[in-house]
Amino acid sequence: MAARFIVEADGGSRGNPGPAGYGAVVRDGDTGQIVAEAAEFIGHATNNVAEYKGLIAGLKAARELDPDASVDVRMDSKLVVEQMSGRWKIKHPDMQPLAAEARTVLPRGRVTYTWIPRERNKDADRLANEAMDAGKAGRQWEPRPKAAAVVDEPPLETAAPKAGWAAPADLGTPTTFVLLRHGETPLTPEKRFSGSGGSDPELSEKGRWQAERAAEALAARGSVQAVVASPMRRTRQTAETVAARLGLEVRYEDGLREVDFGDWEGLTFAEVQERHPDDLAAWLGSAKAKPTGSTESFTTLTHRAGVARDKIIARYAGKTVLVVSHVSPIKTLVRLALGAPPDSMYRMELAAASICAVQYYADGNASLRLLNDTSHLR
Repeated sequence: MAARFIVEADGGSRGNPGPAGYGAVVRDGDTGQIVAEAAEFIGHATNNVAEYKGLIAGLKAARELDPDASVDVRMDSKLVVEQMSGRWKIKHPDMQPLAAEARTVLPRGRVTYTWIPRERNKDADRLANEAMDAGKAGRQWEPRPKAAAVVDEPPLETAAPKAGWAAPADLGTPTTFVLLRHGETPLTPEKRFSGSGGSDPELSEKGRWQAERAAEALAARGSVQAVVASPMRRTRQTAETVAARLGLEVRYEDGLREVDFGDWEGLTFAEVQERHPDDLAAWLGSAKAKPTGSTESFTTLTHRAGVARDKIIARYAGKTVLVVSHVSPIKTLVRLALGAPPDSMYRMELAAASICAVQYYADGNASLRLLNDTSHLR
């Protein structure tokens, strides 16, 4: 069943024309929860251009979540709402191509437009101003990590989830992630770093056997309704093996890929310790540190894994989804579900082709149901 989203968009210009930016949020149509945000500083432009840019960005964000979704656009720009609804003509040459682009994002019959007062469009307005502030500072807007994805160590008594086995019934059916690590590659038994910046190895013979065993076990459970996977070769091969057994298609999500380990790709831990001892020590000591030559830290991973999680929940609310990924993203999702500190990732063991399970509730809480299950491989 296709999702239903609400897109709230806005744009502004400090000078009209002047330095301009836009903001947009995508909300779940049933819960009202924000599932995506977009903002950008667009340079010198008018208010109306910025508003149209915000509309386009919001529609594209909704389409990325679900290309079959229906969308209710809500804006405080009477001009954009009336023009996109077809009640007012679009005479300005700067507006015409932008309106035409907006109409191509999703089929017209799946998008409606509603005017709302400015005070009900505060989130999009805030993002537009953040984008303009960023532009004034000479940089582009970057999303702020969500509360669930905070990587600075929180007090465990406040970070622990409130839901779980005792979650009240009125929260409805939770969304369940069955988290499957890919099968072995030739690098796995040698315990070599294998991220998204290396050779992208395929499954070994043992890895293919593990994928088949996982497929048998998941088919026997009979509860998986969708399959989402990292686009890397080893996860594609694992996911496609299971999906074929379940009679499902695989949807790929880039946010589920492994960390880029930079110059450490293909090396063992001992080799990294010998060649890059200072960088390794920093990496082990801080979630914000990056492997030598990499642009990614565990902080970066936490944000993109959290975004991927939210997109999957929005698309498959109340369903059981097989999520095929790698060690670091799976550990990150488990850590976030528990509200555990970043260094807890070093205290988890995830074997090749192991299974974890996390349930997500409508109030934003989560419950870890299974960790590192390898019974299907025995």
